[in-house]
Amino acid sequence: MTRVLVSGGTGTVGRFVVEHLLGHGYKVTVGGRQPPAADLFSKDVAYVPLHLDPDLDQIDAFQNIYYFVHAAFAHVPGKYRGGEGDDPEGFRRANLNGSVRLFEAARDAGVRRCVFLSSRAVYGQQPPGTVLSEGLLPKPDTLYGRVKLDAERSLQALCAHDFITASLRVTGVYGDAGPGRGHKWQGLFDDYRAGRPISPRAGTEVHGGDVATAVRLMLEADPMRINGEVFNVSDVLVDTRAILSVVRDATACPHPLPEPAGTDAFNPMSTERIRMLGWRPGGMERLRATVTELATGT
Repeated sequence: MTRVLVSGGTGTVGRFVVEHLLGHGYKVTVGGRQPPAADLFSKDVAYVPLHLDPDLDQIDAFQNIYYFVHAAFAHVPGKYRGGEGDDPEGFRRANLNGSVRLFEAARDAGVRRCVFLSSRAVYGQQPPGTVLSEGLLPKPDTLYGRVKLDAERSLQALCAHDFITASLRVTGVYGDAGPGRGHKWQGLFDDYRAGRPISPRAGTEVHGGDVATAVRLMLEADPMRINGEVFNVSDVLVDTRAILSVVRDATACPHPLPEPAGTDAFNPMSTERIRMLGWRPGGMERLRATVTELATGT
């Protein structure tokens, strides 16, 4: 049974990755500052302390580990962009220097593959309507985006025939956050049900389960097709009106929907590269089904 270490496995995205890998026969170790809650996962997982601290030698955490999925990220609670708060140097030190130290420890310990969860934030502001493809010159305009891009490049520099690396540029992730946790649209749903005004907004989204599938694909794909590469992970471009229309239909909420958000100037993400490897996200059908479940508690 293949053992995978998932850093940040108790986080919103990391939990999807852990659950998916467990369901596909992997033996998962979760790395983080604290052990996971007993009811967070559907099966037992191992745990090792793991920290985003470049001063620590953590090579022992990678003993008997075959694959490493790096989903950990240190930030102000609830924020990624702007997640540095009032400590940008500490933010960069942890999330870039700390990540690179983990990449190096994984390589030195004999880990075969390393997958890094990056972000669409590496692209920054692009001309209106530009499709974001992996060949586009990144222009990160936030510290978050710059750190993710620098970590991608640092990992790419480490790739070798015996250390296969890949980075996934992930857009906004939706889905059930797990036992006792509110989902990302909880506040939006609450405002709509209470009849509070809601500003039109559009964004690209992908289900956490589809992100996890992309991660597993990186663990199982032909190394020649992924080594040292980056892949966009995105699915649907959707606005608050479309999301809340599902909530309205599922709950018979009488309040009016927000106005549509214009999407002509938005930058969608091309996912042709990862689709060529066989990745197929759930599209609007999965989004509607998930929003219905989240809105009704079923």
